[in-house]
Amino acid sequence: MNIYTYSEARQQLSTVLDSAKRSGKVLIKRQDGSTFSLVPELQLRSPLDIKGINTAITTKDILSFVRESREA
Repeated sequence: MNIYTYSEARQQLSTVLDSAKRSGKVLIKRQDGSTFSLVPELQLRSPLDIKGINTAITTKDILSFVRESREA
């Protein structure tokens, strides 16, 4: 975990954010002694969230396949 002064964090914001992303937490210390933590947010994704594909299949084709499978 890295500790930056307020001035360093302000001047090197991109570096501070990258450091927080890598290490999970960065502290920023002000001149008056107060300390703040910078923690990246977790990106919650559904395991069912998958990238789509482009096909030439129409809704009519899909319904036809479903009907065929039910009859079999």
